[in-house]
Parts: sequence; structure tokens; C-alpha cells
Amino acid sequence: MNGDDKPGGSRSGGSDAGRRIAGLDLDKVIHERSRLMVLTYLASSDKAETGFTELRDELGMSAGNLSVQLKTLEEAGYVKIEKRFVDNKPYTGVALTAQGQRALSEYLGELEVIVASLRAASGGAGPKSKQSSDNRAKTAAASERGQED
Repeated sequence: MNGDDKPGGSRSGGSDAGRRIAGLDLDKVIHERSRLMVLTYLASSDKAETGFTELRDELGMSAGNLSVQLKTLEEAGYVKIEKRFVDNKPYTGVALTAQGQRALSEYLGELEVIVASLRAASGGAGPKSKQSSDNRAKTAAASERGQED
């Protein structure tokens, strides 16, 4: 094994999948869990703008953590934050920018490449886990119980 070899590289098709994955450049701003949750929430919202308190409550984040994550997203140009008064109360609105939407779409596309490579390497079956096996067994058992009634 020379310095360029990687363990496990002998799988069939592994080198093509490895090159596809190695060429990816996941956006580190989006890749952090809290920021990904914020962007996903904003992108899936029907509203053009979401209030800070709604984000905090729906995502289960502390106000301090959400503030830090929003600042990072704003600095990257992914969200726009607007502070104003509504009914004499302070209101902070957060909106996904066009740049943020594009970045999230690109990020999701890269994740899809990773998932497709994993599925291709495992013969299309995808990752197998004890949990998914257990879930299939529970679903089958529930289905059988429903048919017995």
C-alpha cells in the first residue's frame, strides 16, 4: 500500500464513488446542524419571513444559540435579518435570501451524490441498519395484528 492508497478502496466501483465524493466541497456554513435546521425551516416555510421567536420555539434552540447561528448565516449572505417594531413590540424577522436558497440547493445536491454513491456501492439497497430492520419488523407485526381483528 503506497501513501495514496486508502483502506477499503478495493470495493468494486469504489474508486469512481470515491472520486465523486472527494470532489465535493460541502458548505461548512450550512453543514453545521443548527444552521442547517434554520435554513431548512426557512426554505420549507410558506412565509417570506419568519419571526425569531417562531424559529427559536419550533427548532428548540436557545435565544443565544439562535442569535449566533443567524449572525453566521447573515454574514454568509444566506439570510436577511430585519429588526422593527410591530404593535409597539420589537420584532426580528428572518428571511432566506436567493443566495441562501441556491447554497442550500447545492448543499442538498452534494448530499444526494453521497447517498447515491453509498447506494451504488451497496448494490442499490442503501445502508442497512438494525433500526431499519426493527422498524420493518414492527410495521409487519402491526399489519398482521390489524388483519387479525
